This record gives sequence, structure tokens and C-alpha cells, in this order.
Amino acid sequence: MPKYVYRFSEGDKDQKDLLGGKGANLAEMTRLGLPVPPGFTITTDACRAYLADGAVPDELAVQVTTALREMEEELGRQLGAPEDPLLVSVRSGAKFSMPGMMETVLNIGLNDESVLGLAEASSDARFAWDSYRRLIQMFGKTVLDIDGDHFSERLDAKKAERGVTLDYELDVEALKELVAEYKSVVLEYAGIEFPQDPRAQLDMATEAVFRSWNTERAHIYRRREKIPHDLGTAVNVCTMVFGNMGETSGTGVCFTRDPSTGRSGVYGDYLVNAQGEDVVAGI
Repeated sequence: MPKYVYRFSEGDKDQKDLLGGKGANLAEMTRLGLPVPPGFTITTDACRAYLADGAVPDELAVQVTTALREMEEELGRQLGAPEDPLLVSVRSGAKFSMPGMMETVLNIGLNDESVLGLAEASSDARFAWDSYRRLIQMFGKTVLDIDGDHFSERLDAKKAERGVTLDYELDVEALKELVAEYKSVVLEYAGIEFPQDPRAQLDMATEAVFRSWNTERAHIYRRREKIPHDLGTAVNVCTMVFGNMGETSGTGVCFTRDPSTGRSGVYGDYLVNAQGEDVVAGI
């Protein structure tokens, strides 16, 4: 049976062909004993098999189940459980960096029940409902191919209605209303209910990352950067670490050289009380 799934504890930095750049480096940091959140990488072989056959390899589902169970046992939580749920991110990770070209979905595992469990476990209902509305928005745009404007227009309207200018100024009631509105957007434009099954969310997000390898913008980027088209992308499934839990959390990006000049030194950007893609989206 082909091995399609590697725990972060199994690989190293020399396996970029198989694990992608991100997966190989996460594995290397885990090997070095750095504090990497538990997770696993679905290999580029799985992506190439999916793109060739138009379907996920049969062995993949079993291997993901095994890796996910090991994560749950290590953390003492279950994906999407009604109480203190395990949530994960799903990110692309090709051998060569392709920033912004492929897909990411955060907060997988949230649904109408687990959002209540997250609110109780974190003692922060606003954070929980903010995370849920973000999941529906990212899932709708990335997995279900809904125009992101349908979500951003409702977010902007909600902020105007509440007389605020920043996302984090919306209170929990406004976020609950947004969740309901976002679910209506999904039903209207995708023709399905937002999936409440956490494993279905994970599987659908994984396929979306595979598909993103062949988007027009990814093809254009690879041609420009002379990256081979047959490499495929790995998929990294990682325990969520939250940047939207208040003023003592945030999200950022850091470089060891100035991206504009190439000058050696630490360069970066960050946002307080934000999550994942906010910092690279210019929010």
C-alpha cells in the first residue's frame, strides 16, 4: 500500500519532493524538538494520484483516519467534538514556494455544536463565533468556489449596521448573525448546506487544495517562475493555534531578508487579534 500520510514526527527537511517545502520544514522542526503543533502531511504522491484519476486514492482515507486518531490521542481532544473540540488547518505546501497561489482553510471542525463547546472551553464566546464565521467564509470561497464578495459584502454591511470599522469590533451577537447569513450564502450559491460533519469538512478541504494546483493563477505563476507543472502539492493538516483570541494574540509573517531589497535582517508584519490570512490579505 502506498504511504500517503506522514506525521510531522516522521519526516525531515530533505523530503521536499514528497512532503512539499512546508511539510518537510515542519517535520524538520519537529525532529529538532521545536514546539510545532501536532499534525500530518498528505504527500505530493496523493495529489498526483488525485489529479490523474479525478478521485482521492482509496488508501488515503484510511491513512488520514489513523493519523487523525493519533493526533486526537496525543492532544486528548477529538475533531469537532461538542466539548473542547480539536480544530485543524488545511494548507497547501508545494516543493517550491508559491505564495498566495493555492488554498488554505482554517478552523476545520467547527459546526453548530462544537462552536458552543469552543466558547465554553475558551471562556470566550466572541472568539468561538468569530472562528466559525471565518471557517464558513473560507470554506465557501475555497472549497465551494463561491465568490468571496458575497461574504465580504455581508461583513461590511454588518460593520456599518453596528457602527464599527474593524472586524474585531463586532460583538458576539453580530458574529452569530453573520454565521447565519454566511450559511445562507452557501446554500444559495453552492446549493448545499454548510457541512456539519467535521471529517467531511477535512476531506473536502483536502480535495480543494489538490484542485488548486491546477488553477489558472497557479499555472501562470509556475510558468513565470519556471516551476514544473507535474510536481503536485502536499497538504498539511495542523492543530489550530489561534491569533484571534484578543489583544494578546495575533498573526504574522517573518523573513530573514527584506523581500524588497534582499538585505539580510529580520523583516515582517503582524496583526493583533487576527487570524491566518488576514496579515497577507492587507486587512
